[in-house]
Amino acid sequence: MATDTTTEQFFKNPVIGHPAGLFVLFFTEMWERFSYYGMRALLVMFFTASLMDEGWGWPREHAMALFGTYTGLVYLSTLMGGYFADKIIGYRYAVAIGALLMTMGHACMALETQFMIYLGLTLLVFGSGFFKPNMTSIISEMYKNHEEKKDGAYTIFYMGVNAGAFLGILLCGYLGERVGWSFGFGLAGIFMFFGLMQFWFSQNIFGDIGKKPTPESRLAQQENDTDKRNPFPVWQLVLIGFSVIVGLLWLLNSPATIISGGTFNMFDFNIFGLSGNNVMIISAILIFVFLLVYRVSNYSKITRDKMIAITFFSFLIIFFWAIFEQAPGTLTIFAKDYTNRVLTGNAGLVYLIVNSLMAIVPLVIINWVLVKLFKQTFKTYTLASVFLSVSFVIIWLITIWMLVRDFYGAGYIQLSDSALDFLRFEKSTNPLTEVPASWFGVLNSLFIITFAPLFSKIWESKYNPSANVKYAIGLTLLGLGMACVAFGASGISPGAQTASVSMIWLILVYLFHTLGELCISPVALSLVSKLSPARMIAFMFGIYNLAVGIGMKLAGVFGENVDKVADENGISYFFWLLTMIALVLAVFSLIMNPVIKKLMHGVR
Repeated sequence: MATDTTTEQFFKNPVIGHPAGLFVLFFTEMWERFSYYGMRALLVMFFTASLMDEGWGWPREHAMALFGTYTGLVYLSTLMGGYFADKIIGYRYAVAIGALLMTMGHACMALETQFMIYLGLTLLVFGSGFFKPNMTSIISEMYKNHEEKKDGAYTIFYMGVNAGAFLGILLCGYLGERVGWSFGFGLAGIFMFFGLMQFWFSQNIFGDIGKKPTPESRLAQQENDTDKRNPFPVWQLVLIGFSVIVGLLWLLNSPATIISGGTFNMFDFNIFGLSGNNVMIISAILIFVFLLVYRVSNYSKITRDKMIAITFFSFLIIFFWAIFEQAPGTLTIFAKDYTNRVLTGNAGLVYLIVNSLMAIVPLVIINWVLVKLFKQTFKTYTLASVFLSVSFVIIWLITIWMLVRDFYGAGYIQLSDSALDFLRFEKSTNPLTEVPASWFGVLNSLFIITFAPLFSKIWESKYNPSANVKYAIGLTLLGLGMACVAFGASGISPGAQTASVSMIWLILVYLFHTLGELCISPVALSLVSKLSPARMIAFMFGIYNLAVGIGMKLAGVFGENVDKVADENGISYFFWLLTMIALVLAVFSLIMNPVIKKLMHGVR
């Protein structure tokens, strides 16, 4: 655990007013998000692409079932990674192990065989579990006794998250769709490796923060913890273990049963008309709810009230993410199969110019930050700086290659035969501009970077609404986004496999969904930290991550049923159903405002 002296040293030679270590974490997180979102943008399309297109030719139901389990496990695994970091290996080793596992996972997926894809996804789940919770833990320790700078630090870090997501979807998505799936998966792994190297060779910049816990540091932590903990008796631990094991088995069994057509099913039985799968997951949920209610009832009134408020917001979070996370699944399928992505004339040229600016401007800004960092760290952490430099050289080359390829393919520039051979371009016989289906995913990060400062100002002003109102606004915007795509798809007949809907509806979806995310996601994290007793912050963040994980799996469950709904009533009906769920929950949040406000005891 870092002392006051070790935290003060980070601020002696700041970079843009912050410790240089923050920007080491910024770039490490950026490449991790690059790899995660880049791979995620391709996964469902790869599963559903025909064998002729070198995909697996899966039905959408199968792809969404596996995707939901994967994303759910990514968030649930953070509980494991946080525990190991706190108790055994420390934050630094946890981040390094996580990055290594994810690098190996992406490398496996680039091979595209069935075994390697499954192995790759497994490695990515465990890698994310070690990596994800411990980056922010290092920041928290670094800014100890500098609380006034924390908001700015997390804002900078959040920009790194979105910059990585933006570039990952843009470049991995492009290579995967236009060149080959293995190139997209492989590129994600390459930059995860660069992130690992950059972090490993500059880790001394964090002083004593994040080192492996020692008996002395554990003792000091216990002495500083003045709150008496409420231990779990054996019977509660047994029930927790049962609930966790059943939940994990269900997460694995659910897609396996669907993909195998029922030939593999660990829960192949029926009780009172319910399938074994449903019986097991309902049992696990009921046990968890019982334990939560029982434990909450044992606390003092104020603590109990605040924990009930956290549980309420976590319940809403489940459905927010279940609908929001249709983006890499059903919305990407909608973009691929039902959207007119071919632009001609001035529209094509405008897209190419806008896309070029979207790619180049963020890179220029990030490189400016990179130069600032190098002025402080290049001499001391030369090897880490070299890895970081090489990674950006590669990013620039791929970006320029992509833009030149698009302008050439649309007929706006001419290239000699030797240049075509060097750049590995095919001769253009039918110039056109086609927007990649994965491209729409970059709009989320773009809109976050654009609107986050505005929302931050509103939340700090006198117009800052209550938490319930923020949730209601966010859910309403989520519903409006789904209403846009539902309205745009209204002309698609039931059972149709393709259509040609205008791109404007997808752009509006991502705009409204991003605005909704800014009302809910950052607010949710802040509420958990404010409402949780000091001794229970880790536990309540575990509840929050569990809610997010359930939401991610529920997103997959919704996606599994898109074809059934579309075949009977049209795909528009599916999006209208999600719209109604979001709007009903928005009204519910408003109705509960007086009750929850009272339970929060003055916390805003």
